[in-house]
Amino acid sequence: MEELNQALFLLINASIHPNPLTVFAAKVLANDIIWIIPLGVSAYWLYGAERTRIVVLASCMSGVSGLLINQIIALMWTHPRPFMIGLGQTLIPHAADSSFPSDHLTLVWAVGVTLLLHRDFRCVGSILSLLGIAIAWARIYLGVHFPMDMLGSVFVATATSRLISWREDLFVLPLFHLISRLHRSLLSPFIQRGWVKK
Repeated sequence: MEELNQALFLLINASIHPNPLTVFAAKVLANDIIWIIPLGVSAYWLYGAERTRIVVLASCMSGVSGLLINQIIALMWTHPRPFMIGLGQTLIPHAADSSFPSDHLTLVWAVGVTLLLHRDFRCVGSILSLLGIAIAWARIYLGVHFPMDMLGSVFVATATSRLISWREDLFVLPLFHLISRLHRSLLSPFIQRGWVKK
């Protein structure tokens, strides 16, 4: 399995003399696109209806749960990144920690899958899921992840998304009511001016 993992990595990873435009696009996908998540969540929460906020909170909880599971996996089993074993080209700096699974893809995919599970958010969920595929390619291309890292992220993200959405009443609603009270308290001046929703 590891031989296949490394062979697939070398097929996707950048060549010795990569195209500068491809490298630039990969860096944007690998490092910057992730900011869509906090910006989108903030906008949906501040201006969305109650049901929108519940779904957005569920997606955040799925993402955070996935990241926590990733940390547990990394503690139990450390898998070196490609550059740690001298494999391929590395075009962005990264800490020499465990590569499996990918936190970037786990977060994006968990949010995307959670949105896909709710009919009114399937378009946004589809876009995020497709972006997740592009992010996975970019992080392999730039040399900081293996393909199996991405496969692991898909499994973790899908599992947490389904679990959180399945037991929304248990996991999401109690936290939603708490955060809503804090929202109304802390943002009261902005709510009164109509700048954000109550």
